[in-house]
Amino acid sequence: MKVLYAIQGTGNGHISRAREVIPYLKQYCDLDILISGTQADVQLPYDIKYKLKGVSFTFGKQGGIDMGNSIKNLHPIKFIKDIFEIPVKDYDLVINDYEPISAWACKMHEINCVAISHQAAFLSELTPRVKKRDKFAEKVLKNYAPCTDKIGFHFAKYDSFIHTPVIRSEVRQMEITNKGHISVYLPAYADEILIQHFTKIKDVKFEVFSKHTKQAYTNKNIIVKPVLNTDFINSLASSNGLITNGGFESPAEASFLSKKVMCIPMDNQYEQKCNAKAFKLLGGTRVKKIDDTFYSKVENWLDNGKAIEVNYKDETKDIIESIIGNYSK
Repeated sequence: MKVLYAIQGTGNGHISRAREVIPYLKQYCDLDILISGTQADVQLPYDIKYKLKGVSFTFGKQGGIDMGNSIKNLHPIKFIKDIFEIPVKDYDLVINDYEPISAWACKMHEINCVAISHQAAFLSELTPRVKKRDKFAEKVLKNYAPCTDKIGFHFAKYDSFIHTPVIRSEVRQMEITNKGHISVYLPAYADEILIQHFTKIKDVKFEVFSKHTKQAYTNKNIIVKPVLNTDFINSLASSNGLITNGGFESPAEASFLSKKVMCIPMDNQYEQKCNAKAFKLLGGTRVKKIDDTFYSKVENWLDNGKAIEVNYKDETKDIIESIIGNYSK
């Protein structure tokens, strides 16, 4: 059976999940890998057959996306050309982690395309949303990478096709300690903004992982580091907690490591707002934005915040076996 595994390369979560999925796929099929988009800090240690520009977003420094740079880096003609040229007809099945080019090529050629992604969880009405739905964002989530079948991942099993998160093997194997520091991953904020707030909490050390620096430096009680996968998970496993955006994988991994988490969704990012709402419903901490009261909210979280108790079993092998079994008959 010949399978194409197509991965969204924007964001660390897709690549982290792929690192767990690929070894099982290689056991059961003849596998080729496609990645489109950039911005991930996690590397994929496998041969990539197709590397496409896809759609990527640039993090800003005020809490959201840098729309100017993001639009400048869009290449719609190339995107459409890739949809027509990617040879999905050469494969018996496409497994897709929110990758739009192969998904739309499959739709055009009527090829089976199985979505396995966090975003696929939003194909269920049972997945938590914020009170005021964004109709346009909902349409994007449901149509960005169309599929013929779906497996979603979320903090809890909200629907029959939704599974709990795929936790990386290296995270599962980490020794959990507490050295007292707070790990921080807020890539859409400038270092200066975070330093301004965290230096007000003088008796706590913060390890900030930044998209905006290539070299580590220290400012009072804060060390700022470039985002390197091993450094981040080592910091997280030995931390007192994590302050991060409204993404999915980082809060999931921190919760798995029994760390308390504060989620701050990026501005104008509907999916992240919904993730943060779901996390709050489970007992986590959500802060809607960084403002003049932020440091006092951090202090309260440091004193009173608690980790969510989770038991994320490793279901990856069973999921892949099920997909291959269903489509190899």
